[in-house]
Amino acid sequence: MMKLIVNWLMSALALMVVAHLVGGFVISSFTAALIAALVIGLANATIGFILKIVTFPITLVTFGIFWFVINAIMLEIAAAVVPGFQIRGFAPAFIGAIVLSIVNLVFRMFTKALIRDD
Repeated sequence: MMKLIVNWLMSALALMVVAHLVGGFVISSFTAALIAALVIGLANATIGFILKIVTFPITLVTFGIFWFVINAIMLEIAAAVVPGFQIRGFAPAFIGAIVLSIVNLVFRMFTKALIRDD
């Protein structure tokens, strides 16, 4: 349970970092980031999972780059339903998806040593 909460907090923090780095990617507060992280996770687990299965051939041809398009769509969906989270266009969503993946990777590397699955 602790790992789940830490991952949720790290995802929200990652969204805040992306908002500072990517123009057109706006989060008004940490609370909005927490809600957005939850919505993005739910969207990825449902709609994103189905889209990734359906678009797998395109993903293979593009060597995985198309997954960033799907992740950008998931970000756009979250921005549409979360107050205080805005993405102004597809380009910021696409760039945000790439930056968010990198930031999340770095955060996961730092927290992996601290939290174990025991």
